[in-house]
Amino acid sequence: MAVPLSAALPRGIAAPAEASVRFCTAPVWASISLARRGEDLARGLITVMHQPDFEEVFGLNAAYAEKVYGDYLKAPDSVPEEWRTWFETELPPEQRAVAKPKPAPVATPAEISEELTPLIGIAGKIVKNMAASLTVPTATSTREVPVKVLIENRYSINRHQVGQYLPKVSFTHLIGWAMVQAILRVPAMAAQYVEQGGKPFRRMGKSLNIGIAVDLPGKDGRRNLVVPSIKDTQSLDFAGFFAGFNEQIKKSRAGKLTPADFGGTTCTLTNPGTIGTVSSLPRLMVGQSFIMATGAITVPGAFQGAAAETITELGVSQVMMLTSTYDHRVIQGAESGQFLDWIHKLLLGQENFYEDIFASMKVPYRPVQNSVDRRPPLGSSLRESENLERAAGVMTYIRSYRVRGHVLAKLDPLTFEPKDLPELDMASYGLTIWDKERMFFANGVTTKPFATLREIQEGLHLTYCRNIGVEYMHIADQDQRQWLRKRMEGNRNEEELSKGSQLRILDKLVEAEAFEQFLHTRFVGHKRFSLEGGETLVPAIDALLERAAENGLSRAVIGMAHRGRLNVLAHVMHKPLTKIFGEFEGYLDPGMAQGSGDVKYHLGASADYQTSSGRTIAIELACNPSHLEAADPVVQGMARARQEQSENAPGHEIWDEVMPILVHGDAAFAGQGVVFETLQMSQLHGYRTGGTVHIVVNNQIGYTTSPKDSRSTPFCTDVAKAIQVPIFHVNGDDPLAAVRMIRLAFDYRTQFHTDVVLDITCYRRHGHNEGDEPSYTQPLLYRAIEAHPTVRTIYQDYLVRAGVLPKEEVASYDDKVQSRLKESLDEVRATEPPAVSLPPDIGDKEWQPNVLPATAEQLQQWNASLLAWPAEFTPHPKLKGVLGRRAGMIEGKDAIDFATAETLAFASLVAAGVPVRLAGQDSGRGTFSQRHSTLYDAVDGRRFVPLNHLSEEQAPYVVVDSLLSEEAALGFEYGYSVVTPAGLTLWEAQFGDFVNGAQIQIDQFLAAGEAKWQQQSSVTLLLPHGYDGQGPEHSSARLERFLQLCAENNMRVAMPSCSASYHHLLRAQALDPDCKPLIVMTTKSLLRQRMAGSTLADLTDHAFRAVLDDDAIDKPAAVKRVVVCSGKVYYDLLAARGDDRSIALVRCELLYPWPQSMLAALQARYSKANFVWCQEEPENMGSWQFVRDRFTWHSRSTRRAAASPATGSLLRHKAEQAALVAVALGYS
Repeated sequence: MAVPLSAALPRGIAAPAEASVRFCTAPVWASISLARRGEDLARGLITVMHQPDFEEVFGLNAAYAEKVYGDYLKAPDSVPEEWRTWFETELPPEQRAVAKPKPAPVATPAEISEELTPLIGIAGKIVKNMAASLTVPTATSTREVPVKVLIENRYSINRHQVGQYLPKVSFTHLIGWAMVQAILRVPAMAAQYVEQGGKPFRRMGKSLNIGIAVDLPGKDGRRNLVVPSIKDTQSLDFAGFFAGFNEQIKKSRAGKLTPADFGGTTCTLTNPGTIGTVSSLPRLMVGQSFIMATGAITVPGAFQGAAAETITELGVSQVMMLTSTYDHRVIQGAESGQFLDWIHKLLLGQENFYEDIFASMKVPYRPVQNSVDRRPPLGSSLRESENLERAAGVMTYIRSYRVRGHVLAKLDPLTFEPKDLPELDMASYGLTIWDKERMFFANGVTTKPFATLREIQEGLHLTYCRNIGVEYMHIADQDQRQWLRKRMEGNRNEEELSKGSQLRILDKLVEAEAFEQFLHTRFVGHKRFSLEGGETLVPAIDALLERAAENGLSRAVIGMAHRGRLNVLAHVMHKPLTKIFGEFEGYLDPGMAQGSGDVKYHLGASADYQTSSGRTIAIELACNPSHLEAADPVVQGMARARQEQSENAPGHEIWDEVMPILVHGDAAFAGQGVVFETLQMSQLHGYRTGGTVHIVVNNQIGYTTSPKDSRSTPFCTDVAKAIQVPIFHVNGDDPLAAVRMIRLAFDYRTQFHTDVVLDITCYRRHGHNEGDEPSYTQPLLYRAIEAHPTVRTIYQDYLVRAGVLPKEEVASYDDKVQSRLKESLDEVRATEPPAVSLPPDIGDKEWQPNVLPATAEQLQQWNASLLAWPAEFTPHPKLKGVLGRRAGMIEGKDAIDFATAETLAFASLVAAGVPVRLAGQDSGRGTFSQRHSTLYDAVDGRRFVPLNHLSEEQAPYVVVDSLLSEEAALGFEYGYSVVTPAGLTLWEAQFGDFVNGAQIQIDQFLAAGEAKWQQQSSVTLLLPHGYDGQGPEHSSARLERFLQLCAENNMRVAMPSCSASYHHLLRAQALDPDCKPLIVMTTKSLLRQRMAGSTLADLTDHAFRAVLDDDAIDKPAAVKRVVVCSGKVYYDLLAARGDDRSIALVRCELLYPWPQSMLAALQARYSKANFVWCQEEPENMGSWQFVRDRFTWHSRSTRRAAASPATGSLLRHKAEQAALVAVALGYS
C-alpha cells in the first residue's frame, strides 16, 4: 500500500508533490538480528507483519528508524514518546505493535557461522543507502583553506566559554556556521532534485536544515552513523545554531532522537577530519542537495617534516581540506566552487563573520583579524632590526594593557559590546597573528622570562580584560605598582576561593534578593530604595569584613546613602527583621521618646559581626541624611577617633585596628564636591585613617540622569585618581570577581595604608524609589533591565555549571530565607502596634553648667610651661616677643587677650585629662596671627607644640591646619566628636562666612542629629564674626541661620565679648556632660584690644556667665535705658556712652539657650528703664529676629534690612556704625 509523504512525515516536514512512501512485503524481522529473531517470535513479543519502508521518510537515517521500530514492536513503552506517537498515528493498524502474553521460554536457534556476518539492520540499511546513492549523478569540488584565523578566534571564544563553565565551541560548529552563511550567499546549493509526474524538478525548500553526521559507538563495539538535522538555520544566529547543534549531539548520544530530528534535511556536514582523514569524498544520499566533508587540520605536506620553530618562523598556516559533493542534476560546478570560496572567505574573517559570532555568544572583545606576515627574508640584514622593533612593540603592548586594559573589560552587565582601542590592538605595534607563536620577553606577565605572544596576550587578557578591570598605573609609587602587578598577574585576578566561600556568596545573594522582593510584594508602594541589580554589594561587604577580622582589625565604621541601606542593615548589621518590618508598618521606636526620629533608610546601627571562622569584629553604620555623600567625612572623623582610642596590639599601628568603609553611588561619587574633599584628606596627617575602602554601587544612573549627562570623565571613579589610589572595576553580575577584588583591596590597604576603590558596575531594577517610573526617561535601559536575569540567578547557574552546587539543592536556599522573612512579618503583624502619641513640647532649658574655674596658681604654672620651650629650639625672633608678653599678662602687667585666655583654657583641659582637638584653616598660627599654638624652629623648621609638654599624664592637644575645605572638614570634626564625648573638638573657619560651604553638615548633623538619631555631639565651631569695614564677605558668620535652627535645646550659640568669657565658655563646653554642639561667634578686631582683655581674677573668680551686667552702674534705679547687645558692638556703645550712667550696657554672651531668667532679673533691677536691642547686623540678619519675641523690647537698633551682610565701603561702614550706636543710646 502507499501513504502520501505529507501524511507520513512528522509535523513541519515538507514533501515533494505527489511523492509517496512505499511499503515492501518483507517480514518485520528482516530488520532484526537473525540470532534474536526466533527467540522474539517464540516469546510472542512481536507479530509477523509487513514492515514499512522508512527510506523515503528518513533517508540515511532509515536504519536508525527501523531499529527504534523494532524496539517499539517488542515493547512500545521502551521507545521515546515522540516515536511511539509517530508510529501509532502515521502507520496503518496492521503495522503497529500488538501486545502478546509472555509465553514460556523456548530454545535459541543455532548461531550463524563466525566467518560470515550478515549485513542486516543498520548495517544492511547502510548497504542499501550506499547502493541507492549510486543512482545520484554527483560531482565534487575540493578546496584547501588556511585555518590560522579560525584557530585563533576559536581559542578566543573558548577562553570566554571556559571562564563561565560553558560548553566549548568546536571547529565543526564554526565550519557548520560558515556552511550556513555560504549557502545563504549561494542559494543554489540548497536545491534538491525531485520528480513529479515522471518529470524532473528543482526544489528550493523554505527551510535550510543542516544535517550533522554523528558517529556513535554500537553495543557490539562497531560504529553507527546517524544524521539528525538542525532546523531553520537560516533564521538562527550563531548562538542558536550552536545550541541546536549541541542538542542534536546530546540526543544522538542519549538515543533520544525523534522522527522530527531526521526529516527535511537539506544538506549534510560530515567531519572525518576528527580521526585524521585529510580528504574525503562522501556519498550523497537521495533527496539531499550536497554533502560537505572537512579534513584534518594540519600543516601542508611540504612542511610536515619541519620543526615547529621553523614553521612558526616562516609563518606557515595550518590548512584544512573541504570537499563539496553535490547533486549535479540541480547544482553546477561553478556554484559549488563559489560556495567553497565563500566558506574560505568567511573562515578568514570576511563579512564580519567572527564579529557576528562573538556578538551572538556575548564574547566581550574583538576577534582576531587575518593579516600578512611581512617580515624580511631569513638572512636579511633587516631581520635583526625588525626583531628588535617587534620586541620593543611587545613591551609597549604589555604596558598598554596594564594602563588601559580596563577599557576592554566586560564591566556592564547589560551590554557586551566590545570596544575598539588602538592602544590594545597588536597591529598598532607591528604585530600580527603570525607572531602569536613566536617568543618574546614577557616582562613579568608569565612565570617564564620568555613566552609566546599568545601566552603573554592570554595573561594580560585574563588579568585585565574579563569581568575585572584595574586602574593602577597612574600611581607614582613604584613599590605600590609592582605589588599590585605581581598580585594580579600572578593569579590572573582569579584568587582561588573555597567551596564554602563560594556558597557563602550565594547565601548572601539569596538573602539580599529575597529580602528586596519580599518587601516589594508585602509593602507595595513603600519607599525602600532597593538594592536590586546591585546585590553584589552585600557579599562584597561580607568578604571585606571577613578579611578584616582575619587580619585582627577590631572595628569597621561604615557610611552609605539610602540605596540598599535596608539590605545592609538586615544582612550586614543583622538588624532584626521584625524591627525593619515594624518600621514599614509605621511603628515608632520606643527608644525615641523625644525628637523627630527619621525614616528607616537613614538610620544607623551598631553590631558585632561574626565571620565564618567564628571571629568577631565590631561594626557601626553611621546615620545618614538624604544629602548624598554628606556622611563621608563624618565616617572618617568617627574612624579616626576610634583609632586613637584603640589599644594597639604589639606591632600594630592604629590603622590596623579600625577601618572606614564608604559606599557610594556613581552619580554622587563623580558629582558631589564633598567626595573630593574627603579623598583629599586621606593622606593628611590630621585626617588620615590608614586607608578607606570605597565601594561604588555604580548602577549607571543618577535618579533619571544618564552618565553622559552627569559627568565629563569616562568612569565615575576617575576623581579618585587624583590621590594616587588603585581602582578595581568589576561586573556586578560577577560576585566572585567583586569578592576577589575586595580581598585584594583590603590587602593593599593593609600594606600601604592608603585608600582603595572598588567600582561595582551594576544596574537599578526599579526607579529612584519604588513609586517612580524610570522608563519615562530611560526606555531602552529599562527594557534591557526587565529582560535581564538577577545576579543571584546568574551566579547560581554558574555554580551549578561549575559543579559547586548540585541543582537539586538550589530550592533549599530560597526556602529557608522565605521562611525566616514570613515568620518575622507574621510576628510583627500579630503584635499589637504601639500607641502613637505626640511628643511633649520641649521648652528651652537654660544652660547653667556646673564647672568651677581654674586657680590662679594653676594658670600661672601652665603659662610658664607654655613659654618654656627646649633649649635647642630657636623660635622666630618676632614670635619670641609676642609670646613673651603673655608672661606679663598673667603677672597683671597687661590684659589677658583672647589668644592667651584660649590657650590657658586648653591647658586646663588637657592637664585634667580632657583631649583637645582644634582643626581649621591656618588654626595652628591663627588666621589673624594671634594663636601660635604651633611653633616652628627658625633654623631647622622643627615643629613644637607647647600644649603637649605640660606633663607626662596630660591628655593630647592636637592642632591641625586643615585643607581648604568646609563641608568635609566640619563633617570630620563632627564625626570625631560623636565618638569623643569626653573631649573638646573644635573646628575653626578662616572667616565666619566660610561656614556657608558647610551648611549641609550644620543642618543635617549638628542641628538635627540628636533629634533624628539620638546622636549627640559636642563639636565646637569658632566662626570669626564682626563688622569692622572689611566688606560683605568677611563680616558675618551668618548668626541668624544658626539661631533659626535652635530648638529643643539642640545646640548652644554664643558671642563672647571678652577673653574671660571666651575662656570660661570653652571650659564649660568641654566639662559639661550634656553634649551639645556649640557655635561661637569669635572676634576679629577685639583680639588685641586691651579693653576686651581680662584680668587673672576674671579667669579665676567665676565660671561662665551667660549675661554680663554693667559693672559701672551703681544706681540701677537711675537707669532710663538698658541697651542689650552681643559681641564687638558693646565697645562702640561703651565709647559713645562715656560717663552717662542713665544708660546701662548689658552683654548677652549666650544667645541660645536663651538666658531668660538672667534677663528677667535684670529687668527687675532696672525696673524704670526701657530695654533696647542693639546689633551690628542688618535687621533681617543677626540676632534680632530670634530675640524679638523672647523678651519685651522697647525698640531695637540695627542696620537696615539688606540683601548683602555689609557694605564694601569703609566710610559708609563707619557712618552706619555711628548711626546705629546713636539710635541704640537714644542720642538720635
